[in-house]
Amino acid sequence: MKVIETEIPGVLVIETDVFGDHRGYFSETYSKPKYEKMGITCEFVQDNMSFSAQEGTVRGLHWQNPPYAQAKLVSCTKGTVIDVAVDIRKGSPTYGKWVSCELSADNHRQFFIPQGFAHGFLTLTPDVEFRYKVDNVYNKESEGAIRYDDPTVAVDWGKLLDGREAILSDKDKIAPALEEANNHFVYEEPAK
Repeated sequence: MKVIETEIPGVLVIETDVFGDHRGYFSETYSKPKYEKMGITCEFVQDNMSFSAQEGTVRGLHWQNPPYAQAKLVSCTKGTVIDVAVDIRKGSPTYGKWVSCELSADNHRQFFIPQGFAHGFLTLTPDVEFRYKVDNVYNKESEGAIRYDDPTVAVDWGKLLDGREAILSDKDKIAPALEEANNHFVYEEPAK
């Protein structure tokens, strides 16, 4: 297993070990002791899965406010996506900055997004299955969202959306810009 640090501390790309032969493959997708050694110490309490039928679907950028904030360990088990994490912690040195990672059924990568980040993805293929491990339960009242195309964040979603409308939920169509969002996260200096 290989861990790749991103430009934003705490957001990690994990390349899982895959063992294949003529029958197919095996991959360990989560082991608490191994992930704790990587610095992922949260206690996952819920697993979620989404399915997106069409290429060009954007889900996000979403979060849950405290006390229902969620860290996420995500992967794509069918198809391919561009996955994005945006730092929304007010006062953070990387506030409003984003990092992305391509996740696919073929590359077996995972993306770890800590609490305090908006998360979303763009489907690059049809029929995408996407899985989330989260460290807090879903709570509708604490939901937050920003527009996927907020110009102050300026996520580069790649060429697929050049000149093309993203497929969005009704909720995502009316999501505000980051500065207008219902965001309760405040940056805290890491303990030394």
